Amino acid sequence: MKSLRLFALALGASLTFSTAAFAEDITIAVAGPITGGESAFGRQMKNGAEQAVADINAAGGVLGKKLALQVGDDACDPKQARSVAEKFASAKIPFVAGHFCSSSSIPASEAYADGNVLQITPASTNPLFTERKLWNVARVCGRDDQQGLVAADYIVKNYKGKNIAILNDKTTYGKGLADETKKALNKAGFTEKMFESYNKGDKDFNSIVSRLKRNNIDLVFVGGYHQEAGLILRQMRDQGLKTVLMSGDALADKEYASITGAAGAGTLFTFGPDPRKKPTAAAIVEKFRAKNIDPEGYTLYTYAAVQVWAQAVAKAGTTDPKKVMDTIKAGSWESAIGKLEYDAKGDIKQIDYVVYKWDDKGGYAEVNEKGS
Repeated sequence: MKSLRLFALALGASLTFSTAAFAEDITIAVAGPITGGESAFGRQMKNGAEQAVADINAAGGVLGKKLALQVGDDACDPKQARSVAEKFASAKIPFVAGHFCSSSSIPASEAYADGNVLQITPASTNPLFTERKLWNVARVCGRDDQQGLVAADYIVKNYKGKNIAILNDKTTYGKGLADETKKALNKAGFTEKMFESYNKGDKDFNSIVSRLKRNNIDLVFVGGYHQEAGLILRQMRDQGLKTVLMSGDALADKEYASITGAAGAGTLFTFGPDPRKKPTAAAIVEKFRAKNIDPEGYTLYTYAAVQVWAQAVAKAGTTDPKKVMDTIKAGSWESAIGKLEYDAKGDIKQIDYVVYKWDDKGGYAEVNEKGS
């Protein structure tokens, strides 16, 4: 009996110790589509957050404490995103880098606001995310009303007198981007010949492709994600269409090329200037590549989101989310993707979308002003 009591005391001591050790950490989180159709981007986000936490801890942590990272999977589903957000809020996590899909970030942000959690999205571009006067939201990427302008400007310059179609997948992100691109095109005096929608998750686009063919469409702009865009491209080529496909930042992953193969060559998309090529990211990129990870797409944006929060915490001297957000909006922050400054809404002041083109080797590069 005595030995049992001693074992119980020892076990209790070990549990107390581990709890105390855990309490010394500051737990933050990253949330995105770890599973599901957009899991390629969830992996980017997870890779970016893990490397940022490792680097911050190696440099001494934040406020003298180490960071610990939790990962939330929303599968780009609004209800699941809300559930993830409520879980993190109940755990009193002060900061979340997330989410990816705007349709997830927007409902999650309300739970975070109620639960006193600061949220910085690396990737959600729908304007509504920062237009609801929530205290707790910010992003390190641009917005669709800026991205759509760049896409429309490219189309106007390079496809004057040509037939244009605009498609969208009805999601917050896809329809939002399509609407903004249409708005900018129409304002420039350019009228699309088709404006159609489809459902995210669809596999058969032959009826839409047939309409593109009948209307002699030269370029189709797709407001949606890479999986459906890749299938639309393949089915266009199967029907003999040489129509150029253009889309937004959701094509910034090599999984698009794995869907299209060499047929994807010539596909256009908008995204920020390649963060992998920025001097501010050089050392970080080398760390990723040493692990055989290509930090493409939103990997470095997620890294930057964690950086901004950590620097603001250090400056504010606290992890209190409201004080940290006030600090973020009042300061300027050095990050992997460059210097960032914020407006009162939580949007970055530095906006510079460009157009990229996929090649037949499964890579993409920025195009010049003339579109080559």
